[in-house]
This record gives sequence, structure tokens and C-alpha cells, in this order.
Amino acid sequence: MINLIIAAAETKPLLETHVWSNIIATAILVLFIFTAIKLVKHSFWGPRLRQGFKSKSAKFGLFIAVLFLLIALIDSFSWKDPYTNQDQVAVEARDARSLLDRGFSLIINLPEYQFKERSTSAPFAKTEFFDKKVKLTYTHIFGTNASGTDTLYLVLKGVRTAVIIGTVPLLVTLPLAIVFGLCAGYFGGKLDDIVVYIYTVLSSIPSLLMLIAIVYAIAASDQGRLFAVCVALGVTSWVGICRLVRGETMKLKELEYIQAAKCLGTPTWKIVFKHILPNLTHIILITCILTFTALVLFESILAYLGVGLDGSWGSMIANAKSEIAQDPIIWWNLVFASTALFLLVLSVNIVGDAIRNAIDPKAAQE
Repeated sequence: MINLIIAAAETKPLLETHVWSNIIATAILVLFIFTAIKLVKHSFWGPRLRQGFKSKSAKFGLFIAVLFLLIALIDSFSWKDPYTNQDQVAVEARDARSLLDRGFSLIINLPEYQFKERSTSAPFAKTEFFDKKVKLTYTHIFGTNASGTDTLYLVLKGVRTAVIIGTVPLLVTLPLAIVFGLCAGYFGGKLDDIVVYIYTVLSSIPSLLMLIAIVYAIAASDQGRLFAVCVALGVTSWVGICRLVRGETMKLKELEYIQAAKCLGTPTWKIVFKHILPNLTHIILITCILTFTALVLFESILAYLGVGLDGSWGSMIANAKSEIAQDPIIWWNLVFASTALFLLVLSVNIVGDAIRNAIDPKAAQE
């Protein structure tokens, strides 16, 4: 039996990690395009969404958000070059390289893993930051970090991590939070007591300590750190959505038209999905937007504490804490990573506000 378990553990997985990433990225891209086309062509939602994104600020936020999404998708499609064991190539060349890596290499006419300096360089500098006598081999628009890696490349690579951290825990826990909130608010009784007890217990535990504990409990290696962070953020992020859905459902079920539907013998599932859930859409949307930004910022906090993900904006900000303490100050890694984080959070909030104005009847009347 032990030999069978060891043999099963040593067998190769069905598909490699980059292949799964390609499949998921393709599914997300097809779903995004299909949903966007359906909404734009819809007779009811199309005009309302166009009205919601009529202002310049809404168009700017939509442009930045779509740009970040495209960068994340481009960085998700990757493949390995067909090198043989006899080929004398760098180890980095044998790994799966994404479209972003290959595009960046094509622009600079050099493999991205070779686009490095021996030490730190400032933006558009021609010499090293500390030793002005040493000339730089390449020109770096955003400068480099302490190990000589290009800051612009690191900022672009951090987009995918930020999008994954903000969306995956939310998409996984959102259906659970909505179902629990609807059932607890509509049926009440013992079911409501159980749901309230669960999220009250979770709320009583400090979120940051729970995040760190879950990450250390799940992440057996650096490769499993992304999964562990997503699980930890998902466990702590569904409580707020569930509480809001429960409270609004308890209020809506007492309204006259819901009571009339019950008196007419309308099935419960129809009342929930036809009358209650549509009136919760704008609340769920705003909560998801706030949760997205909170998840991205939480990862930055975890990275600052040494529990985050390598290659994320949070890790860049955490690594910059020693750079800004030097004299002279190395400011560009902190500034560019923080600017990218700010633009992502700002664009998502602007898009969420525009969508809320489009789907919320009260906002449209105002």
C-alpha cells in the first residue's frame, strides 16, 4: 500500500501548470467577450450601460481596468520552447514563458531573463546608482531593483498576480455567500441561527491572524503559496457579503409584492430568483468591488509581513522598505508599484460605480 501511494505521488500530473493556466485564461477570455457582447446588444441593459459609461471618468476607469485585464491574460498564456536535453540553453529558457515575456523580449531584442544589471540603476540612467563610474549595459525606463531586474518588467508581471488575488477568492466564495445569505434571510429559524453563528465566529477572529495561519497551514512549498493565499482570502472575504445579503433579504421578504406572491401560491424558488435576487444585484456588486480592492490590499499587507507572493506588487513594496531607508533614497520601485496598485483599485471602483448607476433604478432616478 505504501509503495502504491509513493508511486501515485511520483506520477506526473495530467496536465502541466502552464497548460491549466492556458485553459483557464482561454475560458475567462471567451466568457468575458461573450458577456460583453450580450450586454451591449441587450435591448434593456445595452442603453443603460452606455448611459452609465457616458462620462469621461467612467471611460477612463473602464480603459484602465480592461488594460490591466488584458495584461493579466497575456501573462497567463505560456508555453515551453521545444529544446532537447542536448541543447545548451539557459535554465530560464526551458521554463514556460508567457506571451508577456516573449513580447517584452521582442521589444528589447533580448530575452527578459538576461535584461539585468549587476546592481541598482535609476530610471533612464546611464550609470549605476551607487557607482557612477560603472556604465549600464541597457537603458531601463523605470530603473531596476537591487538585484538588477527591470522594474517595468516586474510591474507588468505583478498585474496577473493582483488580478488573480482579487478575483479568484471572490468568484469562489461569492456563490456560497449569496446562497447562505438568501437562505438565512428568507427562511429564518434554525438555518438562520447556524449561518449567523458561523460568520459571527469567523468575524470574531482577527482577519490578519487568520490569513497568516491559513497560509502557513496550507502552503507546503512556494509553489502552493498562491493557492494558499487564495483560500485564506476566500475564507475571510465571504462574511461581509453574506451579512449584507441576509439583511436585505429579511427586509425584502416583508414587502407587499413578496407577500402577494406568497398568497398567490408562487413557488419559493421563483420568489427568490425572480423578485428578491434581482433587487440585491446592486448591493452585491458594490460589495464585490469593495471586496476586490480589499483582497488586493490584503495581499500587499501579507507580502509586507513576509507571507505574500513573490513577484507581486506587495512584494515589491515590501522589498522597497529597505531601499527608502538608504541615503540616497531608492524611490522608484516603491513609487511605480504603488502607482500600479492605485490605478488598479481606482479603475475598479470607477467601473463599479458606473455599473451601479446603470443597474440601480434609484441611482438612475437621481
